[in-house]
Amino acid sequence: MGVSYGYHKSLASFLRLLVKPRLHLNPKPDQVALVPSRDDGQTIKTHIYKPAAQTGPTPVLINFCGSGFVLRTFGSDDEYCRFVADNANYTVIDVQYRLAPEHPFPAAFHDAEDVVNWVRSQPDRFDLTQLSLSGFSAGANIALAVASASEQFNPKQGIFNTVISFYGPMDMSLPTPEKPQADRSNWIMRNIFPPFSHLCHKCLNLGRVDPRDPRMSPILADPNNFPNKTLIITAAQDPFAIEAEELSKKLNDTDGKVSVCERMEGCAHGWDKEAVRGTSQCDAKDEAYQLAVKILRQKESGAVPSAVC
Repeated sequence: MGVSYGYHKSLASFLRLLVKPRLHLNPKPDQVALVPSRDDGQTIKTHIYKPAAQTGPTPVLINFCGSGFVLRTFGSDDEYCRFVADNANYTVIDVQYRLAPEHPFPAAFHDAEDVVNWVRSQPDRFDLTQLSLSGFSAGANIALAVASASEQFNPKQGIFNTVISFYGPMDMSLPTPEKPQADRSNWIMRNIFPPFSHLCHKCLNLGRVDPRDPRMSPILADPNNFPNKTLIITAAQDPFAIEAEELSKKLNDTDGKVSVCERMEGCAHGWDKEAVRGTSQCDAKDEAYQLAVKILRQKESGAVPSAVC
């Protein structure tokens, strides 16, 4: 692994120490399952949230948390996973994918594929006609990339019903500090978050992989490969908002694709994780989670909310 790995390992340890005091992880899933990995002797930890009314195979949503591809934040989407399970009548599977630099690209992508294959191997348990993906930040990148660029899943088969992205990076070939921002009023989002994000992404060892690979930059994937329905939630103060909205427009310009896009004004990257009840940020979180439930509950032939970006 050499000097490069040692540098990235030290960098990741420092970033994890910075973030750890802000993390208050106390997930309460209904079940913990270890999914077989393609790597011998390895498993992928998942949290499973079950719907209250469970009769026969259930629709399933596979979710990937935010992490910057580096940070140990598994469990941070507990509220979202429970909300979807309770209100959309879906089984929600939250995935602890591998992190860089210990496991650089495409380790997390492979973990996501392996969990999808595990779900697809159980038609008696899961309704495979309603298999969807979602994710936050880096997890949104993974969800969109797996849905559009995996060689294991033929897009013509319509394997994925819906993919949902919350403030995910779409173009890893452009460093975060160079990305334009729709709303530059937030000092932290303008001055602190971009270099922090860039350092996280460096741990993927971008010098040895092509960041224009669609498995890393889903905005560069063939738009025809995406599911027919996508929901893209952006935050106005987030450097990833504009490129995510560009992807949504690209999809809406593609025959047979409907991309619902909602920009949350006055919100920063990851705003929903620290939103305080009674604030506009909490109202935006409620709206975003409800949009996720609404699009999941829509049948393929039914109307979906109008795109607004």
